[in-house]
Amino acid sequence: MPRRRSSRDSPVARQILGLQVLVVLVLVVSALALAAYDARRDVLDNAAEQGLTVAESLADSPTVRDAVVSEDPSSVLQPYAEEVRADTDTDFVVVMALDRTRYTHPDPERIGQKFIGDLGSAPQGRPFVQEYAGTLGPSVRAVVPVVVDGRVAALVSVGTTLDRIDQQLVGDLPTIGVAALGTLAVGMAGAWLISRRLRRQTHGMGEREITRMYEYYRAVLHAVREGLLLVDEHDRVQLVNDEARRLLVLPDDVVGRPLQELGLPPGLVEAVLDDATETDDVYVLGQQVLVISSAPAYWGGQEVGAVLTVRDRTELQTVTGELDLVRGLTESLRAQNHEAANRLHAVVSLIEMGRHEQAVAFATEELAVAQSLADEVVGAVEEPVLAALLLGKTAQAAERGIELRIEGGLGPDVGVPPRELVTVVGNLIDNAFDAVTDASPRAVRVRLDGAAGRVRVEVGDSGPGVRPQDAARVLERGWSTKATQGRGLGLALVGQVARQHGGGVEVDRSELGGARFTVVLDTQVRPEPAR
Repeated sequence: MPRRRSSRDSPVARQILGLQVLVVLVLVVSALALAAYDARRDVLDNAAEQGLTVAESLADSPTVRDAVVSEDPSSVLQPYAEEVRADTDTDFVVVMALDRTRYTHPDPERIGQKFIGDLGSAPQGRPFVQEYAGTLGPSVRAVVPVVVDGRVAALVSVGTTLDRIDQQLVGDLPTIGVAALGTLAVGMAGAWLISRRLRRQTHGMGEREITRMYEYYRAVLHAVREGLLLVDEHDRVQLVNDEARRLLVLPDDVVGRPLQELGLPPGLVEAVLDDATETDDVYVLGQQVLVISSAPAYWGGQEVGAVLTVRDRTELQTVTGELDLVRGLTESLRAQNHEAANRLHAVVSLIEMGRHEQAVAFATEELAVAQSLADEVVGAVEEPVLAALLLGKTAQAAERGIELRIEGGLGPDVGVPPRELVTVVGNLIDNAFDAVTDASPRAVRVRLDGAAGRVRVEVGDSGPGVRPQDAARVLERGWSTKATQGRGLGLALVGQVARQHGGGVEVDRSELGGARFTVVLDTQVRPEPAR
């Protein structure tokens, strides 16, 4: 459907074309006038130079010097002057006495009359050039003294009328006109090419449409609660709003910089570079958990870059973590309930079979084992929330056939919020459980240490381990040896908590044969709240 446009809102390309045509016309006309003026000045200068040269030659001629001191100068000088005038293509050659009386003139009737015009410095022995309207009309003339025996005896004036000069100029105008037409043609062609390119760049929109689009785009960019970032086909940032700057911690000079230089999660950068479409993927960046979607952008069937939208999920992730804790405890209770039901059925069956003593012994033994395990965990970990988590994980391990050992211990007040301890320990244990799923034997060891102003959590497993070349990437969101979409967020959250507390995560080889993750938290460092 064609775009509706106001009658006064013509395309910008058309307006620019009109302006360019007008500018080219003005420039060509101005250049033509300047060229004509310059050509006329050149012709005038040439005429003055030619008149001066001819006059000086005549003044130095022995014929002229001898004639001006004779009794009848005109009889000798008139034919000689007319011959020189014809040969030099000038309009008049006048030889005169010092009192301006003419000895020669193109019109013989004017011989003997006074010369009209200024003599300047010629009577004093210096040549003089001027533009003056004489008997033949306006002309460019030169007056030169004739020196005989060291004194000025007469004067010679040679000149060319302005009519002849203008006729010479008219002869040069066709050449100037051809050059002007060529310049005009080149200018028009350039203006048309620029207009055509501008029409493609502006998609045929008028200035009001572009203005409205810019105003709306500015309003939308600053009003939306989501971060928005656009990159061009060369992976350089071309547009970013305030929310994207805040969430992605982008510098002020981000526009125009390559996406790879902004410190974004490698998985996200790789997805954009590969023109992949991602929807609501979760990434950990600094202290924030972000939901990022990316997709290629197209215009007119051609790819022009990519669009990224960013939403803050930090608070939601906190609530989700607490919900996961409750869900884990519920799952642990379910597993324990299942085991208790099995044991209760065994006791009931022994009673029904009349083996009361064996039923009592079995129940007492199971109770002692369960109590011993609870006492062991609670004795080692005095933080109740973390103790409950470990009891639940113990039940899960027993249900999945995994040997889970807990060593060391933590006091009741270690300086780290229970929620963050649960995030670290829970995610490391879950990662270890996944790692030993296909291993034999299946064993996981947890070692806790809360001394000397720090908390140390070490989780090792008997799984396949982590290759040295993957150790640097293991804490990236989305990294997983199973390459399953959505995996890897738990370890990224562990790394986030460690960084908030001034610590870090080390990955090496466990004595059980698999991977060992060691997290150190500084209890003196208080994490800043998420922005």
